[in-house]
Amino acid sequence: MATTKKARAKKPANKKTKRTNPAKSTAASGNPAKVQKATARDWIAGARLRTLSLAISPVAMGTAVAYYTLGYNLAIALLCLGVAMFLQIGVNYANDYSDGVRGTDAYRVGPSRLTGSGAAKPRTVLTVALVFFALAAAAGIAIVVLTGIWWLLAVGAVALVAAWFYTGGKRPYGYAGLGELVAFVFFGLVATVGTTYVMIEQAPLESILAGVIAGFFAAAILLVNNIRDREQDARVGKKTLAVRIGDLPSRIVFTVLLAGVYGVLVPFALLFEWAPLVYFTLLISAPVALIVLLARTPGELVLALKLTSLGALLTGLGLAAAIAF
Repeated sequence: MATTKKARAKKPANKKTKRTNPAKSTAASGNPAKVQKATARDWIAGARLRTLSLAISPVAMGTAVAYYTLGYNLAIALLCLGVAMFLQIGVNYANDYSDGVRGTDAYRVGPSRLTGSGAAKPRTVLTVALVFFALAAAAGIAIVVLTGIWWLLAVGAVALVAAWFYTGGKRPYGYAGLGELVAFVFFGLVATVGTTYVMIEQAPLESILAGVIAGFFAAAILLVNNIRDREQDARVGKKTLAVRIGDLPSRIVFTVLLAGVYGVLVPFALLFEWAPLVYFTLLISAPVALIVLLARTPGELVLALKLTSLGALLTGLGLAAAIAF
């Protein structure tokens, strides 16, 4: 009998088990002690503060163009920064929630997520995301009240919808390979040109070109993140751009996006005395392009992601300073 029981005990170990969402597995086991409850540090990590370069850079450049053209309004500039930052953080938490409840993060190789790891309840993560969306909306409404440009409410509504449906809803566009395009539009053109417009009610060419620079960086940051998760996303049916076009083409597109940034910088370098100094950020961007082209491990792509975010911030702030001064 002892031999029979031992054989039976070993038998399940030979079966190939399907990997599932850790949050769901923990809930099913009835043993919450398996996963530590999210700490303040975990929540801060969930906000993914390094991505805030996507919010700071376009607002800085848009404000600089307004100042150079007609003048700027500090209160409105700060409100624009609030809209961009709250929206970015809201997107990050909403992405955490949506991917977690779908089970997309079950094969994740990047930093642990609040929902997918089971460290936080999905409803709590969703509530935090909605709070940041509400803060972004409040800042946007304040801008509309101060400027009297009421049609901007529609633009804000579209931005909130885009933020949610990146990974939320029944058919998220992030799962259809459109994430990079939407990031280019909203965290590039809309954020930069919108900042300039609410201050001077004009959209100068300089603001549009600066928006293209911000958009290239936004798309590149999202793309390198999706390159890192390409194999895992393919497993769960998340058809990002990296999944759709393949590994090497994705790495080439990333390099083209970074090269595009420095191509668009040319007019600024010809027009503004200090703008050529922004090309020193190539000391970051050139190695990043090389890392992405040659990377073999997720860790290398995480490093590329961090450096791309830093490059976006320094390029945006550097160009803003060159335009303004």
